[in-house]
Amino acid sequence: MIASSAETRRPARGAVLYDGQCGFCSRWVKHWAGTLARRGFDIASLDEPWVAAQLKMPREELFTDIRLLTAGGRLVSGADVYLYVARRIWWAWPFYAVFSLPGFNRLIHSGYRWFARNRHHISHACRLQPR
Repeated sequence: MIASSAETRRPARGAVLYDGQCGFCSRWVKHWAGTLARRGFDIASLDEPWVAAQLKMPREELFTDIRLLTAGGRLVSGADVYLYVARRIWWAWPFYAVFSLPGFNRLIHSGYRWFARNRHHISHACRLQPR
């Protein structure tokens, strides 16, 4: 399911799966698509049929978080997606290092939870339509 990008010329590390119905989410992920592709990550909307078939989650649970499906089949969700990807980008590694520390780790997880619950309101307030 996860294909390698011709541009990167190396196997995909996984796919970042985002809420394609969220204006903020779809813009944010597409903004970072080139950076992700160069590091071996594909992007896909959680709406895509192969995602539901692969993850076998109830729809209401599937759309609660950003997700990353690794090439090995491991599922990473929520704030841990950002940490997983940051750890694999040399210039983002300090972000990973700081937010892996206990107090900061709690901060990124609670901040992510708040944002995830409110992302559609934020998208609407900022007039960010899904692309």
